[in-house]
Amino acid sequence: MSFTVNGIIHDPELDPDMPLLWVLREVIGLTGTKYGCGIGYCGVCTVHLDGQSVRACQVRAGDLDGASITTIEGLGTPDAPHPVQTAWIETQVAQCGYCQSGQIMQAAALLAVNDMPDDDQIDAVMSGNLCRCGTYPRIRAAIRRAAAATAPASAQTDEA
Repeated sequence: MSFTVNGIIHDPELDPDMPLLWVLREVIGLTGTKYGCGIGYCGVCTVHLDGQSVRACQVRAGDLDGASITTIEGLGTPDAPHPVQTAWIETQVAQCGYCQSGQIMQAAALLAVNDMPDDDQIDAVMSGNLCRCGTYPRIRAAIRRAAAATAPASAQTDEA
């Protein structure tokens, strides 16, 4: 079995029932994806699997053959951050920061399929990612900011 994480092919010997979360953290050494509830409820462990946001605690290693996974470490770089990461910093979303990698991954997945979501669409998609600090208004503002920064000029004109 082999799979790609952030553009790098991996083929470790794994227990097929091991959650992807532990594969990422313990086997590969990528600790940006956090453990929250372990039951797929909180969204802290959100990553992209073949372009879709998933809870890494709920995906089994046995289901990874041929998969492409993107974690927070692979979303952007310090020199070229993803637009959502830039907006997160500019909007000063983070307080404690624990949920932020999952929040950012969920927001990036949203913008990949809807480049100009309205507040109701943002709330619907982000409602499964919990923030104990309650920064939901800032999260929404950051997503709107990232959308505006990446939207085609015609969409920005239509919004005005």
